[in-house]
Amino acid sequence: MRRKQLTKDYRLPILFTKRSNTANSQMNLSSKPMITVNRSKALSGHILIPGDKSISHRAIIFGSLCVGKTTIRGLLESEDVQRTIEAVRQLGAKIDKKNDKWEVLGFGVGGFSSPENVIDCGNSGTTCRLLMGAISTTPISAIFVGDKSLSQRPMDRIIEPLSEIGVKCSAREGSFLPISLEGVSSAMPGEFEAKIDSAQVKSAVLLAGLNSRGTTKYVERTLTRDHTERMLLFFGGKIKTEKTEKGFAHYLQGLQELKPQEITVPSDPSSASFFIAAALMVEGSDITIKNICMNETRIGFLKVINKMGANIEVKNKSTMCGEPIADLRVKFSRLRGVEVPKNLVASMIDEFPILAVLASLAEGKTEMKGIGELKVKESDRIFSMSKGLRECGVDVFFGDDYMTVEGMREVKGGQLINTFNDHRIAMSFICLGQVTQQPIEISESLSIDTSFPGFIEKFNEIGANLSTQTNQ
Repeated sequence: MRRKQLTKDYRLPILFTKRSNTANSQMNLSSKPMITVNRSKALSGHILIPGDKSISHRAIIFGSLCVGKTTIRGLLESEDVQRTIEAVRQLGAKIDKKNDKWEVLGFGVGGFSSPENVIDCGNSGTTCRLLMGAISTTPISAIFVGDKSLSQRPMDRIIEPLSEIGVKCSAREGSFLPISLEGVSSAMPGEFEAKIDSAQVKSAVLLAGLNSRGTTKYVERTLTRDHTERMLLFFGGKIKTEKTEKGFAHYLQGLQELKPQEITVPSDPSSASFFIAAALMVEGSDITIKNICMNETRIGFLKVINKMGANIEVKNKSTMCGEPIADLRVKFSRLRGVEVPKNLVASMIDEFPILAVLASLAEGKTEMKGIGELKVKESDRIFSMSKGLRECGVDVFFGDDYMTVEGMREVKGGQLINTFNDHRIAMSFICLGQVTQQPIEISESLSIDTSFPGFIEKFNEIGANLSTQTNQ
């Protein structure tokens, strides 16, 4: 495999200060909506979760890579997905919402144009990493920026493989945003072996390969979420995957023409995990969640909680835009602690915060190992969850790549929880507050809009007791 030194022609200025993840971190609560979570009675009802975030990002990007009009129903209209919409508009696509659907008028593979302004990805790592890959084999330039949190998340994992095919990336010291990217023309394909198992890195490389001359090969040890591969096939692309001694090898043919499609986005299993967890914990609960994406690379959480003794019935199986879906009926269950199989970590990386909440009420000990990737999410989620759980009276042991939670019959609560502006931390502790002896206060709720606008209202609809107030 060709190796090229990372190009750093100049240093971009440091625009953000590094956050502190120490126990003494100060919460900035000024004018941020706080939530008070009270112990709930039984939760019940039928719920339709918003569209899957990963699929929504990809639907917008792939629609822009077709010549013609793609229509998308069920798109997640979260802050993160809005960042992708605006970014793709800057790159030349026309995107509008008409009634209950979004229409994307694309420009074809290799048709990106240089944006007039910086591409502001906000808090969305998916927007940044996937679009860096998508434009890298087109001879245009772009500067990617993000908010304080995203600007402290590693981008070397994207810069390194793109540099191997000649892309010039200039980053802030440490390979952090802001990043200036200069794409290449007539790109030759590469062969890549993943250093870390990451669906975002895989997707960036495959998107780069779409406009390369030949076949791009990407090998990962564990099969990470495969929405990009499925969507390529759904749009008429050519890609194949095979199991090898080194893991899973993906072969993508370059210079393809994709065909516009009509898409309905299935409901997000990561967002559904919070409602699943709440129903499992609150005695007497019985809820049904509709049209959940049941992609094998996304249901590690369901497999783990089934081992813990969860009472979940899978009904009405079908497919939607190349993705398997089903309805889930979830009832209150007495759970037991387990050791999470390492081969499931990649398929549930976003669900570990809520799994830690479930573990706090399970009988015995729950061990989560090989989860170091949680340290480079919107917050250091190993630390964020451990700190909050300890404050609520739960015994938690943690290190750089593991967390162990000792279950207990009752969790004290009665604390103000620092979310570190991380949506999954906020939603996880909202779930815990359904069963704590004393109410929990959540430091802010604005971060939830990055992935799940309307989350609080939907929780209240099934019987939760949440109230919101603004700190002054």
